[in-house]
Amino acid sequence: MEANNVHRRFNPLTRSWVLCSPHRAMRPWLGQKEESAPEGPTYDPKCYLCPGNTRASNPPTANPSYESTFVFDNDFPALTAPGTSAEFSTTNSENNDIESLLFQSNKAAGLCRVVCFSPTHNLTIPEMSHAQVVSIVQEWMRIQKDLRANHPAIQYAQIFENKGAVMGCSNPHPHGQVWATDYVPQEPLDELNSLAAFSKEHEGKCMLCSYAEIEEKRADRVVYSNSDFIVVVPYWAVWPFETLILSKTHVSSIEDLSETQQSSLADALLALTIRYDNLFETSFPYSMGIHGAPILAASQEHAHAAHLHLHFYPPLLRSASVKKFLVGFEMLGESQRDLTAEMAASRLKALSPVHYKKR
Repeated sequence: MEANNVHRRFNPLTRSWVLCSPHRAMRPWLGQKEESAPEGPTYDPKCYLCPGNTRASNPPTANPSYESTFVFDNDFPALTAPGTSAEFSTTNSENNDIESLLFQSNKAAGLCRVVCFSPTHNLTIPEMSHAQVVSIVQEWMRIQKDLRANHPAIQYAQIFENKGAVMGCSNPHPHGQVWATDYVPQEPLDELNSLAAFSKEHEGKCMLCSYAEIEEKRADRVVYSNSDFIVVVPYWAVWPFETLILSKTHVSSIEDLSETQQSSLADALLALTIRYDNLFETSFPYSMGIHGAPILAASQEHAHAAHLHLHFYPPLLRSASVKKFLVGFEMLGESQRDLTAEMAASRLKALSPVHYKKR
């Protein structure tokens, strides 16, 4: 019944609803179309991220001739390092007067790092070898462990990748970022609160352990599965081909992965991103983010309830040139999607596991 009828679906992670309107997938489109970026060279002398090139930092800094991953402090960070910012008057609602309630602010500090995935300028994750993707996973782990061991002010590390110009990526050289904050940002905080509440209400059970198990049994939203991870289009997906990579066992943080799990996560990343590229035979844009336990948890409930998962939010809807816009009702009412999660999963699952450029 859901497949053909307008209905709403609940997202237990964010405790929000999404409107599903399957019939709208057939509407004509005369709106904006995106232009696919041409494939770049393996090395670009003008690229700030290629090995040996000089970055636009102050003072200018030359990159080493790196051969695998390369991490550096962002030359234009969104956060200032803990203890280095000027004194700032923090306001809160403790006074309980209306003005204090309406105008609240807090100090914010942290560290911003760039993670170059490869020295090759045009080599994105779906075209990498398994060993190269494992190296990226291990780099994420090293960064998280370093933050925990050497930066006591840091509470959360948000690891993410914006792939493609349509996602606001400022440089086509494949890379991700880590913004490590001295507070837990709102999105992961909302999820942690939901996970902790579920655990409390259901005798200590983990929401995402249960969800992964049920999704694997039902199978209609599963895109890929191996011994350690499952890739699904979540039941409550907002973006057309949104996916979630879930650890099948209760792993709280990426830094806790065993060698076998690191390899399995690399397999899952490749299986998903290859299918993404194959869907419209283009370098498929997305925003990806890793959520898990805080580096410094505010409570034991958060630390216990956290479950490692990766969100993928890709904008493309019908082709390489037509993307979804979150506007109008979606900004002012609630999120809405056209094709159902089951339709999206079926299309992704049916795609070849071999990248279209290699067939």
